[in-house]
Amino acid sequence: MKNLSVPLENYNDQNIFARILRGEIPCKKIYEDSYALSFYDVFPKAAAHALVIPKKPYICFNDFINQASDEEISGFFKAVGKTIALLGVSERGFRMVSNSGEHGGQEVTHFHVHILGGEKLS
Repeated sequence: MKNLSVPLENYNDQNIFARILRGEIPCKKIYEDSYALSFYDVFPKAAAHALVIPKKPYICFNDFINQASDEEISGFFKAVGKTIALLGVSERGFRMVSNSGEHGGQEVTHFHVHILGGEKLS
């Protein structure tokens, strides 16, 4: 399989999520463990809109899935599941989105997942 990871030197450690992880910018935390941090989006696109970010500097999904350890990957997606439960959207449904790269609409170059729910989504 072709390695689709992005060199770490391309990671911008001044992106907003890196600054949130360092405590330079506050967030309204939902869940945190050693693998991930989840918090409410400041510009929500649904009644419930959370972001989940890994604690380490991964640029996009391909970088994360190719460079993170199995333990990190599992821990991250378990944190996504815990965030969904804490938001209370699992029973009625939710949308999980991760934009990747310029053509995928990724705005912040730190891998992240959006969880949207709390209402019927169009």
